[in-house]
Amino acid sequence: MSHPFTPGPVDRAIGRRAGWVAVCAFVLLASLTLWVMRASEPLLPTDAGLHSWSVAHRPAWAAAAARAVTDTGTGVIPYAVLFLVGMYVGRTARQRCTVALALIVCLGAGQALRYTAMSVVARPRPPVGDWVAHASGWSFPSGHSTTAAMTAALAIAALSFGSRRGSRLAVAVIGLWGVAVGLTRVYLGVHWFTDVLGGWLFAVGWVCLVVWAYARWAPAVGRKEA
Repeated sequence: MSHPFTPGPVDRAIGRRAGWVAVCAFVLLASLTLWVMRASEPLLPTDAGLHSWSVAHRPAWAAAAARAVTDTGTGVIPYAVLFLVGMYVGRTARQRCTVALALIVCLGAGQALRYTAMSVVARPRPPVGDWVAHASGWSFPSGHSTTAAMTAALAIAALSFGSRRGSRLAVAVIGLWGVAVGLTRVYLGVHWFTDVLGGWLFAVGWVCLVVWAYARWAPAVGRKEA
């Protein structure tokens, strides 16, 4: 009998594709990072237009709704989401705890790497006068955007490969949430769009790297435990 977390042939093929996606995402992220660091002006073309539009189309109710969404992309909520996903996809108590812990560790490690990258790039945020939400630290890549996207991608991966699969509706809602948090950062004036794009690329690269590593090494772990 195969180990419950051992990928089959299809899963290993997905792992190989995930590895290539990770490479592409990190190459694009590196290119974007160099562009941001070497730009003679603080604004890149898309940044200026989207920032101006957001400031000009921001009634109080919309800003309040955006703040409510953006607040779910940081703090304990992403970890709670992954804990609940881990509890759902596992078949036994041991599996549930293992998956939940693995997802939480992957998110924490990704956040640490993202923070390191942010400190190295040290990109200033948009003008404080345009903010309608609290923000701190450097701007690139966006922390909320990265955390929400990583959480969504990890949750979708777990729901796709775990012992119990998630519905298409659940996967769609989680994915839309991950994107929405990033967009609110631009709408609230605390990030440039390229900060958000950088966060999304980082999240895609990191989670695909995790999927590749899982598909590569889980079979060996399964054989050892068997």
